Parts: sequence; C-alpha cells; structure tokens
Amino acid sequence: MAFDSATPATGYIAAFVDAAQQYVAASPGRAILLGLFYTPILVVVLNILKQLVVPRDPSLPPEVFHWIPFIGSSITYGNDPLDFFFKCREKYGDVFTFTLLGRKVTVALGAKGNNFVLGGKSTAFSAEDAYTHLTTPVFGKDVVYDVPNEVFMEQKKFVKVGLSTENFRAYVSMFDQEVDDYMRTDQAFIIWQMNDINEWGRFDVTDIMAQITILTASRTLQGKEVRNGLDKSFSALYNDLDGGFTPLNFMFPNLPLESYRRRDKAHKKMSEYYTDIIRKRRELGHSDEPDMISALMDQKYRDGKLLRDHEIAHIMIALLMAGQHTSSASGSWTLLHLAHDVDVQEALYQEQVDHFGNPDGSFRPMTYEAFRKLPVLDSVIRETLRMHPPIHSIMRYVRSDVPIPATLAAPSKDGVYVVPKGYYVLASAAVSQVDPHIWAHPMKWDPARWSDPEGVAAQAFKTYSDESGEKIDYGFGAVSKGTESPYQPFGAGRHRCIGEQFAYLQLGTVIANIIRKVELRLEDGITEIPAHNYHTMITMPKKPRNICYRRRRFD
Repeated sequence: MAFDSATPATGYIAAFVDAAQQYVAASPGRAILLGLFYTPILVVVLNILKQLVVPRDPSLPPEVFHWIPFIGSSITYGNDPLDFFFKCREKYGDVFTFTLLGRKVTVALGAKGNNFVLGGKSTAFSAEDAYTHLTTPVFGKDVVYDVPNEVFMEQKKFVKVGLSTENFRAYVSMFDQEVDDYMRTDQAFIIWQMNDINEWGRFDVTDIMAQITILTASRTLQGKEVRNGLDKSFSALYNDLDGGFTPLNFMFPNLPLESYRRRDKAHKKMSEYYTDIIRKRRELGHSDEPDMISALMDQKYRDGKLLRDHEIAHIMIALLMAGQHTSSASGSWTLLHLAHDVDVQEALYQEQVDHFGNPDGSFRPMTYEAFRKLPVLDSVIRETLRMHPPIHSIMRYVRSDVPIPATLAAPSKDGVYVVPKGYYVLASAAVSQVDPHIWAHPMKWDPARWSDPEGVAAQAFKTYSDESGEKIDYGFGAVSKGTESPYQPFGAGRHRCIGEQFAYLQLGTVIANIIRKVELRLEDGITEIPAHNYHTMITMPKKPRNICYRRRRFD
C-alpha cells in the first residue's frame, strides 16, 4: 500500500471533510456523535498518510509501519518480540525503528547490533535514563540506576567483594542442604517423601523453582537473619514489591493503582527490615558471615565515605529481586527440557553418579572445585540459557545523536543513519542466540553442541568470556567485554550481570541435587515444553508447566 504523490491523498481528505460538513449541516445535533465516531478514524488515517506520504528524514533508520499512533507496534512486540524482530529484519534489515507506546525505539539485531548498543558509551546510551523509573521504586533510592553511572560501577565493585571464591565454596553445601530440606518437607514432593518408587507425583515447575531460588539465595547471599525470617509476612512483602516490577510499571511508572501503592509500602517495610539487621550487626560487632550484608558493611567509596545503611539495604533488595526472577526462570526451563529429553537427563544423572556416587546409591557432597569439572551439567545450563535468556530486550536511552556504523547498517543514499537524541536503542541477545544465520537447528535444545571445541557454540562462548585474556575495567574490576558475541545470557559490557557466577553455581547445584533424587517426565500427552510467556519482565514458561516425578531407583 503506497501513494505515488500527495495529490490523491489530499483529495481523499478533502472528500472526507466535505462529507462530514454535509452530515453536520443536515443535523447539527449529530456533531457530537460524529466527532466521537470519526475522530479516532481520522487520527488513524492521518497517521497512515504521515507514514506513506510525508517525506521521511533520510538520516533516520527505516521505520516499521503501524496503524495506530502512540500504540505503534506495542501489541505485536509485546505478544512475541522474537517473532516481531525476525519479521522486521526480513523487511528492513538488522536496524529499524518501531513505536512503543509513544517511544521511538531503534532496534539493532545480531552480534554487531549487540555490540553497538551494549558496547556504546554511557554518555550516549544511558541505562539509567531507560530504567530508573522502573527500578528505583522497587530497589530504592541512591543505588543501581538511581545514581550516576560511575557511582553504580563502584557499587558493583562492592558487591563483587561478596562474590568471592571463598564464599562460593561455602555456598555449595548450603544450596544442597536447602534443596534437600525443601524436598523433605514440601507437599509438592509428598511422593518422594513417602519413599515410593512406583508412584508419580506432579508439581508446577515455576512455583517450585521460585521457592527453591529464594530459599537458596537467602541462605547464602542474603544472610542468616533473612533466611530465618522467611515467613508469610516476608512473602507478602516480597509479592507486593514484585507486583511493581512488571511491563506495566516500565511503560507507565506513575499510575494511581493499588498495586503501585502496595509496592511503595512494601519497599518501605523491606528497607526497614534490612536496615534493622544492619543496625543490630553494628551494635553487636558484625561477624564475618559469608554473606553480602557482611561484605557491604565494610565498603568505602573512592572519596572515603562508607556505604550508608539504607544503601546497603537497597542493594540487598536489588539483589533479591533481580536474582530471584532470572534464576527461577532459568531453573524452570532447565527442568522442563530435562523432563522432555530423557536421554540428556540420564546422562546428567550418570555424571553425578560417576563423580559423587556411593555404592549404596547415596551421593557424596558436591564441592566448588568439582562443580567446575562437570561437562554435561555445564552444557545443559549453557544450552538452556541460549534458548531461554531471562531478558529478551535490553534498552538504552539515547542522550545524543549517534551514527550507526556502516558494518551494522548499509548507509542510505544520503549518508549514514543516525539514531537521534530522545530515541531508545534496543539489543536482543534472545535473537542472536537463536539466529539461523549463526546456529545450526537453533530452535532445538541440544546440549551436545557445546561439546565441539571448534563449533559455533564454543567460539561464541570464547568471545563472550574473552578467553584471550583481554579485559576491560568499567569501574568494578576487570571483566570480559563480551559485547561482540552472539551469546550473551547475562548481558555484556559495563552492565553485564555481576552475579552470573553465583547464578551459575546456584542453578547448577540445585538442578544436580534434584536430578540425583528424582526422575522427571512431562505430563502424559504433552510432547513439547511450554511456549514463552512474554507478558512478564522475565521470560517465563506459559501455563500449564507441570512436571511429573518419581523417586529414583537404586539398583
């Protein structure tokens, strides 16, 4: 659909106006009804004509056609962003702009697109301006995106102190104990508790992983006070706070809704909960617990100022909220795939038997050093993160005009494209991680692809981890840049998730512990794992997402 010139379009509008005038003249009382009925139609018509007739700025990337102003492509993108991105790439290439509830968002796809957005300078591409309206009400003031980038980088350095190898060694046994205690007491595993090897039980995998994730995280990172205080009141606070961490809150940060009020009340109470723990530790002389609170209480900014108590509290809330969703999602997808692919599940179980099994069918405790030498478990986790990265879109607010490299988007006939100030840019590792131009059978869950040292997966991981030894210090210690890799499950660049090693260890030990105890299957009649639910901030499996289990037989 297109117009060759403005003349036919002008005629259509003139005819529309003339007909409307005649209608009103015949019955003036109909003017209000006419306005109510035709105004939306006129708005849509004018929006279409603007896109098809008005000459567009040749310096701007191609723009996705949309029918309704302001709404733009929001519905199509929100329902299935990957399908939307792939279809747009077929038509416009790797760089294009779409309208998202009034925002202009320029998408840059592929490994080069990831590098353009996530490797961009913070003076031009701002994460703070893109996300603070969502994160600050939940996490709190003076941390993460509520502070200048250089301060946030210092705070990440403080957190890194608590993510030490020494602490990780202590965490492995804590993870195991929490999973064991949970399976021995929760009703979801009643069949396992009955020691019945013939009966099958069933559980909602996301519900189970959400509970196990918060238990293991609170036992380790959050500290013993938080773990001991996990009761119904804490769960209620968490749920109310979590209710403010949704796509609705991202798009509309200041709606007068009850969920927003509950979010704010929950944040206040949870902040007081943490500051009370910190105050008591200071009064008693805090011990060297292997948790994040202990690590943060000793940290100083470059100017010599200690982290204030409310900053520690808000960092702890941020760690709880951010880690809870991503880890429970990744664990859910992993168990679903293992339940679907019995051969991989049995290979994973056999690896546990070979490394930790006793003759009586029991298992020796896992250690941090041993965990790092389990190739099947490692491949299972990597492949799950490839197909199901927790976040499908990462955005930055554009603070100044930024030219798009010719290697990413071929220049227009009038020169290079430019992303203007006031736009947003978006990278999607979820696209590059299943790109058929890069991966063989990209939509097939195949952990074996990570076993080939010369394969695409190994090369992508090498680029992501930067095994060449080249590191960049953004202010929180030298890390792999990783922005040029098509595989970026924990983000890349200055905002790469600092907790990825903890998350990897947590996920691996939880999955291994469950597989040691039970066999998993999908429900009868279910031949595929659930589809993605893109209506949440973190990509979860759609319901139903049940897994059947039975106690393992020890022959």
